[in-house]
Amino acid sequence: MADNHTKEVRSYNMSRIRSKDTKPEELVRKYLFGRGFRFRKNDKRYPGHPDIVLPKYKTVIFINGCFWHCHEGCKYYVVPKSNPEYWIPKLVRNRERDAANIKVLRNDGWNVIIVWECELKKPVRQERLERLNSEITG
Repeated sequence: MADNHTKEVRSYNMSRIRSKDTKPEELVRKYLFGRGFRFRKNDKRYPGHPDIVLPKYKTVIFINGCFWHCHEGCKYYVVPKSNPEYWIPKLVRNRERDAANIKVLRNDGWNVIIVWECELKKPVRQERLERLNSEITG
């Protein structure tokens, strides 16, 4: 199936997708900072460049977009109908890379927490953030 957009429009759309400082990341960071947690963000010293690193708690947090990280069973993860021969391998590679990074971090003794984009939507946001608090402090 052909792309619905021109090459220029698709290029512009893709250029607007950020890899850090996204709205879901900002929501989580504001919540944590308001609760007194101090952290580093997007620390390149760790596998996968975690979105949030809490050294005091030896915890890293990844805030994953449901589409980009293949959140199974989520309504926001839909395999694109246009150009699936490109998208499917790309998304599978993302998922495999995530799993490898998480394994390395856990083997090094880190507590790894994944927060999905869909968990930060209004109806369930507060519950997820409170659960995050307890996942960090144990």
